[in-house]
Amino acid sequence: MKITRQEYARRRKALMEVMEPNSIAIVPGAPERQRSRDTDYPYRQDSDLHYLSGFPEPGTVLVLIPGREHGEYVLFCRERDPEREIWDGYRAGPEGACRDYGADDAFPIDDIDDILPGLLEGRERVYYAMGKDREFDRQVMDWVNSIRARVRSGASPPGEFTDLSHFLHDLRLIKSAAELRLMRQAGEISARAHIRAMRACQPGVMEYQVEADILHEFARSGARDPAYSTIVGGGKNGCILHYVENSAALKSGDLVLIDAGCEYEMYAADITRTFPVNGTFSAEQRTLYELVLKAQHAAIAEIRPGNHWNAPHEVSVNVLTEGLVELGLLEGDVHALIENEAYREFYMHRVGHWLGMDVHDVGDYKIDGHWRLLEPGMVMTVEPGLYVAPDNERVAKKWRGIGIRIEDDVVVTKDGYEILTSDVPKDPDAIEALMAGADS
Repeated sequence: MKITRQEYARRRKALMEVMEPNSIAIVPGAPERQRSRDTDYPYRQDSDLHYLSGFPEPGTVLVLIPGREHGEYVLFCRERDPEREIWDGYRAGPEGACRDYGADDAFPIDDIDDILPGLLEGRERVYYAMGKDREFDRQVMDWVNSIRARVRSGASPPGEFTDLSHFLHDLRLIKSAAELRLMRQAGEISARAHIRAMRACQPGVMEYQVEADILHEFARSGARDPAYSTIVGGGKNGCILHYVENSAALKSGDLVLIDAGCEYEMYAADITRTFPVNGTFSAEQRTLYELVLKAQHAAIAEIRPGNHWNAPHEVSVNVLTEGLVELGLLEGDVHALIENEAYREFYMHRVGHWLGMDVHDVGDYKIDGHWRLLEPGMVMTVEPGLYVAPDNERVAKKWRGIGIRIEDDVVVTKDGYEILTSDVPKDPDAIEALMAGADS
């Protein structure tokens, strides 16, 4: 299950169709990153370059030149090197870039300083994401300046730079049928990992041991990497939004909040579930949990074409604020509390974000100052939460240290929505039943 060469070609064509005549687009790949003195982080290609080509190797630059006689799609990549390939693995080389990845033309990356200025010369506009990589920014400007230095000899440098991200990221925001198949698979794998964590959880288990179960389930299902650092926060650690230490023992009577999703074929899933370590919600835990679940159901119900991006968040704020007032955690008029953002003491993040190749995926949330309208093919998370700080003496002690978040991945469809991560239970009774049957 992969993206086909034909789809990559359609993506490049769609981007070139919105580019001005006599222009060029430059997309650098991700650099390799050193982890320590003699080891590197596992390599992952830049999402934009991958979206347009599927080319997985470091040391790559993609160039699109609409209307170029000798081919519109050019790749610069590493040459074949039998000695290095013994140590580091196969390289496609320029020939493989054309044969296997559909490039019209390909050159060694070591020759880019000699070749790319010639491709830039005479082009009126350069599409490039300035500011993303300072070192590559400098390289691009060096190429342009080398052309400017020859103006009196008849050279014609580009006159304008345009941010590529605005156009490319609008394309990435709307997912194709093939992309949604990969995201469903990522959701299904991640759901299995969360179910396994629920079954493995018991008092005395370490947070990192639960994390290990999750990562093992990812890998054995073909998703070698998590989409982001896994969060396993027991008790008060669940009140830390980006808790990643995962170093404490899980205690009976506490909740554990798990935020984990795999990356499958470069596409992310993002799921959060919160459940009792001992398998049974206390009265206070269940009360707050059911309030968060009610907010999530209400927010998801707002997802449909024509509704704006912020509608799910607004509904989640309304539901949670009303519930907090009813429980006595907030006091005052609901509308005034919302206006004053008093709820942010317990709900300090937004209800979600775009999801795709990046876990916080690309795409504008506002257009011309107005919230963006939802369209079929957009994928977003829906993740309301409540977090009662353990040192919050303004509330009754019974609520303190309870952190709850419930998150699913939702795609906008022609008629409404589809939840991509529904395989893992979130109803409190269903969670308790699953955990009670853990050993059966």
